Amino acid sequence: MNPEELLGQDDGQQAPEESPLISLKKDLEFYKETLREVAVEIMVEGLSAYPIFVAHQHEVALGEMILDRGELGTSWSIQASTLEEFVEKGIIQHSKKEMFIQSFKPADDFMCVFTIVPEGANFVYYPYK
Repeated sequence: MNPEELLGQDDGQQAPEESPLISLKKDLEFYKETLREVAVEIMVEGLSAYPIFVAHQHEVALGEMILDRGELGTSWSIQASTLEEFVEKGIIQHSKKEMFIQSFKPADDFMCVFTIVPEGANFVYYPYK
């Protein structure tokens, strides 16, 4: 899914100013170098070939906190996780794991962000460049 789809801009209409996803895009731009370093570290250390970042504005029991919005003065907190944890916790069904892997974009070029908003949650791939 493209950031524009999540922002509701595919239909040619402007996303509402109060959308929290506009602030997510801003924060991802601010965080992207750190997130890239963490993704590389997860892969190099052999923890997973599929790093996933969890973006949220509340407390979430998933992954490990790496960027706390309260400490950084940003709108979104980010936690680092992996495909394996998502399968273990049942967020991604074991039967859908291969489908997820097939759709996973190269982790050197894109961050995989599991975005949690009041309306639900979804995976977004956001480019590092």
